[in-house]
Amino acid sequence: MKPIDSQIVQIPVNGVHIEGLLELPPKPTGLVLFAHGSGSSRHSPRNNQVARALHAKSVGTLLMDLLTVAEDLDYQTRFDIDLLTQRLLAATRWARWFEATSSLPVGYFGASTGAAAALKAAAVLGPMISAVVSRGGRPDLAGSQDLALVKAPTLLLVGGRDEEVIELNRQAYARLPGTKELSIIPGATHLFEEAGTLEQVARQAAAWFGRYLQP
Repeated sequence: MKPIDSQIVQIPVNGVHIEGLLELPPKPTGLVLFAHGSGSSRHSPRNNQVARALHAKSVGTLLMDLLTVAEDLDYQTRFDIDLLTQRLLAATRWARWFEATSSLPVGYFGASTGAAAALKAAAVLGPMISAVVSRGGRPDLAGSQDLALVKAPTLLLVGGRDEEVIELNRQAYARLPGTKELSIIPGATHLFEEAGTLEQVARQAAAWFGRYLQP
């Protein structure tokens, strides 16, 4: 496999800068923007493992810190879905402007509260977003009105032992109108720390984006 083109990028939005790691395999077929959950960062080993699985399928990735360090210290800000959504929308506009990614179809990978931001952003952007994947997410926090507007094929991945989040995902799943799938990973808890469970997440996410991340 040829080396990945990797660079740190700074995305300006409303007086702050979102820092991200943009990684593009040779001849990428699409770009997936990662919206991580509360208290996480672009250095998350779980998200990076998923990103490597996408690179192997010729899909580029942008892992970002949607909150500044100071903002992430505030528990309430971590759950400010509207703020996370606005930052994700700004990053998407930047990706459409940046020369190396401007022509690539775009998908979202959201974890925890980042899943709600991904779905709200997908509701705003409509056909501009080709696919969404949620890992252990809180898609219910996107709200019924926005969930009903999501056009992108959406895969909800939840741990089989994460019972409360399973129910919240089922509620959100019922409100999604288009192509969708709810996949429960047997034996997995919320963070998918059990042996082999994160590999299943990465494999299913890569297959979903490979199927739907089309120009």
